[in-house]
Amino acid sequence: MASAAAEAGAGSPAKQSGWDSSRSAAGKYNPWLIVAIISLPTFMEVLDTSIANVSLDHIAGGLSITTDQATWVLTSYLVANAIVIPISGWLSDAIGRKRYFLISIALFTISSLICGLSPNLSTLVIARVLQGIGGGGLAPVEQSMLIDSFPPEKRGMAIAAFAIVVVVGPVLGPTLGGWITETSSWHWVFLINVPVGIAAWFLTEIFVDEPEQVKADRQRKLAGGLRIDYVGVILVALSLGLFELTLDRGEREDWFASGFIVFTAVTSFLGFVGLIFWELRQKDPVVDLRLLANRNFAITLLVMGITGLILFGTTQLIPQMLQQVMGYSSFDAGLALTLGGIATLVAVPFAGRLVGKVDARILLGGALFVQAAALWNMSHFSPDISFADAALGRLYQAMALPFLFVPINAVAYQGLPRDKTAQASSLLNVARNLGGSIGISAAQSMLAGGMQRHQAELVQKLNPLDPNYTDWLAKAKGAFAGLGDPTVLPQAVLYQQVQRQAAMLGFLDVFRSLMVLILILLPVVIFMNSGKGASGGMGH
Repeated sequence: MASAAAEAGAGSPAKQSGWDSSRSAAGKYNPWLIVAIISLPTFMEVLDTSIANVSLDHIAGGLSITTDQATWVLTSYLVANAIVIPISGWLSDAIGRKRYFLISIALFTISSLICGLSPNLSTLVIARVLQGIGGGGLAPVEQSMLIDSFPPEKRGMAIAAFAIVVVVGPVLGPTLGGWITETSSWHWVFLINVPVGIAAWFLTEIFVDEPEQVKADRQRKLAGGLRIDYVGVILVALSLGLFELTLDRGEREDWFASGFIVFTAVTSFLGFVGLIFWELRQKDPVVDLRLLANRNFAITLLVMGITGLILFGTTQLIPQMLQQVMGYSSFDAGLALTLGGIATLVAVPFAGRLVGKVDARILLGGALFVQAAALWNMSHFSPDISFADAALGRLYQAMALPFLFVPINAVAYQGLPRDKTAQASSLLNVARNLGGSIGISAAQSMLAGGMQRHQAELVQKLNPLDPNYTDWLAKAKGAFAGLGDPTVLPQAVLYQQVQRQAAMLGFLDVFRSLMVLILILLPVVIFMNSGKGASGGMGH
């Protein structure tokens, strides 16, 4: 196959742009082969973050537990994932990038097998923790490999390929999970990872290279007496792990009315404060917060967090709306997102080609504006919308997603040292995942509060002094004659409609709030690097 140097143009263009081919993970192979191989396990992991959501009722029934107990299947994974992602850059530097990637694939695959064979909740939760630990190391290492394997002028398309994995995975998850649970059993939600994981491990072992420069960087750190930052690891676990736990369990536990949530929130806050002070004083921190001193990188983290918030928040809201308000099955509700997934796939190559040629701020600003317009459209939905209306609403939003993820990942690494790609990738993934968790949690809290508020407002209008109400009851008694109690049945039907309307109004409020958040964020994009002619090139 063509060498990485040949693919990159081996000559002056790469060197003039500051790209160092000695850090390429492609070795003697074509870099695009490496992209396909390392995207497999990452797609598997991203898919798994959403695929289990729609299977909770089936898991609860199969293990004879309550639905609330079954939610620990999601919580355990998210907490473990949140702890590992920020330290994955440090781990890959200490263990070796390829070795750590292989360990992560193996752990994720083996724990997926245990998940699928779990006879009880305890076993399943422990296996999900291990799965989250393994999955946390995949995406950051893949991004680091991509950045190092492509010269700046070709990096946009490589990042576009990664964007397919990140954006389409959560979209396909609910649909695939619904189909599997309806046609087979919940066990296969996890077991399908096993053959993919095995194939990914062997392909990575055979084709992915551990560059000599990366080995030299690791040996230099080890020779200098690499010290394990145990305090940093503990502070990451306390801050991010308990923050994720607070977000995931807050709504179920009635937020700060629960002593448990107060404890997790306060401890998480103290952990964040301690993490900042501790890591900034360390020579070899487990999370390199000094990277935030780069203004461009700090802004890209903010934009990535908001993008994750919008993506994951709406990915959960739209199927939920279709099921609660319109009575769709979990599979049909997930299917409504599929058209958006197709739009994303179509748009990704265009985003990849434009990065480096068009000012990244223009791409990001335009994409955010399209997101805001799509959410404005969703805020005008009604309970009578068709499947096509819902699918098109998602399509408008999804077609702009690549023009967010690709420019963000391309511009983020500008001005950062080459040996900091792993740490930077970890922080980018932390921003995306935390943004997603905050988006889901905030959306659900707003939805619950909005539904209660709108229901109270609607019920106030249903009183005997309102002629419309009394006229409707009189007509309904005749229509429901012979079907049951002519007094109780019409009121029950009317109350059901009130609940449906209140739920719909609650969803519209959330869509409108997300739109306002995007419009507030828009001016921040001005302060990012343009990305023209660099596609993510890094400084020394």
